[in-house]
Amino acid sequence: MQAEIITIGDELLIGQVIDTNSVWLGQLLFKNNISVFKKTAIKDLESEIVAQLDLSLAQSDFIVITGGLGPTKDDITKITLAKYFKMGWRVDVDVLKQLETFFADRGRVMMEANKMQAELPSGCETLGNEWGTAPGMLFRVGEKIIVSLPGVPFEMKNIFEQKVMPIILEHFELPKLHYKTLVTFNIPESLLAKQIEDIENDLPQNIGLAYLPNFNIVRLRLTGKEEHGVNIEQQIDGFAKRLTERIGDAVLAETDQSLVEIAADLLKLKNKTLSIAESCTGGYLSHIITSLSGSSSFFVGSVISYSNSVKHHQLGVESTLFETVGPVSEPVVEQMCSGVRERLQTDYAIAISGIAGPDGGSAEKPVGTVVIGISNSEQHFVKKYYFIGDRSGVISRASNMAMFLLIQELKKI
Repeated sequence: MQAEIITIGDELLIGQVIDTNSVWLGQLLFKNNISVFKKTAIKDLESEIVAQLDLSLAQSDFIVITGGLGPTKDDITKITLAKYFKMGWRVDVDVLKQLETFFADRGRVMMEANKMQAELPSGCETLGNEWGTAPGMLFRVGEKIIVSLPGVPFEMKNIFEQKVMPIILEHFELPKLHYKTLVTFNIPESLLAKQIEDIENDLPQNIGLAYLPNFNIVRLRLTGKEEHGVNIEQQIDGFAKRLTERIGDAVLAETDQSLVEIAADLLKLKNKTLSIAESCTGGYLSHIITSLSGSSSFFVGSVISYSNSVKHHQLGVESTLFETVGPVSEPVVEQMCSGVRERLQTDYAIAISGIAGPDGGSAEKPVGTVVIGISNSEQHFVKKYYFIGDRSGVISRASNMAMFLLIQELKKI
């Protein structure tokens, strides 16, 4: 079974809106052993939609379309699909009632354009949208299924999980696959590939190994297809064990987790608390931590000490250090670290100060210079790093390194 994702919208093509829908869909389909053959973004044009449907129906069994279902004139997906499948129109009474309730609950007047959202192609199956005004649609062409969903991410996700996924799992006979992901840190992809080359060469045809690099992290994903008489789970676990033994301490996890998730699990397991003092990362590290559900059990808070004044007045950094060694230095970061830990009364603290660029660098401290500190009540660890990349890349690499250092410290207790 082969799946395909089509996203519709000029805003996606010009970069005005980031396409998170296809990323989420790809991840969910992958977890359910559904192979995504292609992802395509196209303009809000009838000719483009028709041409893409012709191509997609010729090569895929399941097609997901997102976008173009709103009440405005530039949203033409529904009209185009009705023409393409040669269907008339019907008013879905249930959708109309839901729309009336939706607007009444919000004290808003339902306009004629909104009422028209209850008009659907006569041959489609309605996919109700409890979180918005545009219902999804499901079309069947022989054994193939095409679904059209609103582009608003939280609406699309709800419809897909609650309505579409059960239909797909029932309709298609899916292969039995097994996955295992190893998370490695601070080993370049090329060096890692050389290190495990012989193990990769030993993989049978039914098992594949993928390298997934991202800011000093390389995920190794083993994917295996069950064959007659072969226990694929046991087979993959055996290769994962060989890889782990070969790579050693650089393997941080044997599940597909982010560094933040790994650190969070250790903090909860060890019953330790954390605070952060951020300068060049500007709250990014605190953001990704608080994005985790349950982070309040270990994360107390942070100080975004972007200016020297905040470093001095809020964290107690000696003001003379800014002139003698500069804010991007080991002595300043060490005091940032101890200052935030003492003031927020946590077991562990992280401090980061650096030059994310593109401006601000010098011959002595070029762009990408970052100092990171970890402290607890007994010791401090502070080190200077040089990260490559643009501003967001430096920030991401610094945050990943901070999490890695914290993981290493937590594993010692």
